[in-house]
Amino acid sequence: MARALDRWIIAAAFATAAAGLALLRLVPGDSADMLGGICIGVAVGLSFVLLLRRQLPNACDTAPLALRRRYSREMMIAMGAYVVLLVLSILLLKRVEGTALRACIALLPVPPIAMTLRAMIRYIRDADELQQRIELQAVSFAAAFVSLLYLTGGLLQSARVLDVAASAAMIWVFPLVCLAYGLAKIVVSRRYG
Repeated sequence: MARALDRWIIAAAFATAAAGLALLRLVPGDSADMLGGICIGVAVGLSFVLLLRRQLPNACDTAPLALRRRYSREMMIAMGAYVVLLVLSILLLKRVEGTALRACIALLPVPPIAMTLRAMIRYIRDADELQQRIELQAVSFAAAFVSLLYLTGGLLQSARVLDVAASAAMIWVFPLVCLAYGLAKIVVSRRYG
């Protein structure tokens, strides 16, 4: 079953990368560039999931199989909804006027991220003590690293060494925390493996 899931992840990564490249190369316009970038981002994310699956031995995830399956199911649903609502939000914002309506449309991707956080919290809450310790350390390291990175960027920006739009910087905080969490979990789990 694990190999079949790995094959599905690889196929999905290649398909979304191909769709993203096709959009970037063949379809003109900002919307195509944005959607192409999102597709490539999803492909990179799927590749990272595959890397984590291979780097984290089962011994490092002491949670029961039913808990891991529930977590995976909840995460896949939330991330699928996030991608769909993000694309919808981007496309609708180009056509809608009015501040209140634009605010509602811009916030469409937030509920799936809240669902993601809920899945993470439920997983950690229901895991055994060893798994909770691994998760806590990984989350702590990730939060500290991204906070340090964000602070460094802010100091460089205030010194006019770096110029990054605030909206771009804010959008990338959560994905960076997730990436740092995944990498930290690999390192932390090896201590207990």
